[in-house]
Amino acid sequence: MKKELRSPFFVLNPKCYLWGDEAYKLGAVAEELAVKYDLDIIYTGSLIDLARFAKDFPHLIICAQNMEALRPGKGMGHILPEALKDAGVQATFLNHAENPKTVSDLTETIARAKELDILTIVCADDVADAKAIAQLQPDVMVCELKSLIGTGKTADMEYMKATNEAVKSVSPKTKTLQAAGISSGEDVYKAIASGADGTGGTSGIVAAKDPEATLREMIAALDKARTDFYK
Repeated sequence: MKKELRSPFFVLNPKCYLWGDEAYKLGAVAEELAVKYDLDIIYTGSLIDLARFAKDFPHLIICAQNMEALRPGKGMGHILPEALKDAGVQATFLNHAENPKTVSDLTETIARAKELDILTIVCADDVADAKAIAQLQPDVMVCELKSLIGTGKTADMEYMKATNEAVKSVSPKTKTLQAAGISSGEDVYKAIASGADGTGGTSGIVAAKDPEATLREMIAALDKARTDFYK
């Protein structure tokens, strides 16, 4: 059965900045925070690490950073959905700016994920992009301007509200996540205040002077936003 994602939620996405033991240490902090606040935290990782994370972090939603639409059989070097599922993976990112997909590939991969009850977290750039991709009815739409990724600067409230509304107008059940440049608790609160269902971070956390403290600050802010906007 597909994981039911609760709003507001958070995506901790180390990309390829962390792997192995360092990624595990940060995941352990996220696991602690997921229990403490009873919030859904999605944790991405390298393919090598995912099974270990799924085994040791039962309160996190373990997420692949990519998936492909192939089926068992031929496909040397590709990412088989069934292998992810058997490893305990519950979600996958798709169409990130650093790993874009064609419309055809995206359509087929979302369909495969639905077959296996894997949550799809699909990235879009501007309002038009978000509206177009929402037609594929992903579980989560990540709205982030490519120009802001890794800059420490977030989109303005106008962009956040416009993309939230664009996605919901096409696919009401798709949850929206505002990202790019999230680097503080204040940024997290702002994203949820825009009407988004979730937010998350990469370099704003892993490149911070104290990644653990930054993550704790962000999750505390998410909890406050939940109280202010979801209860």
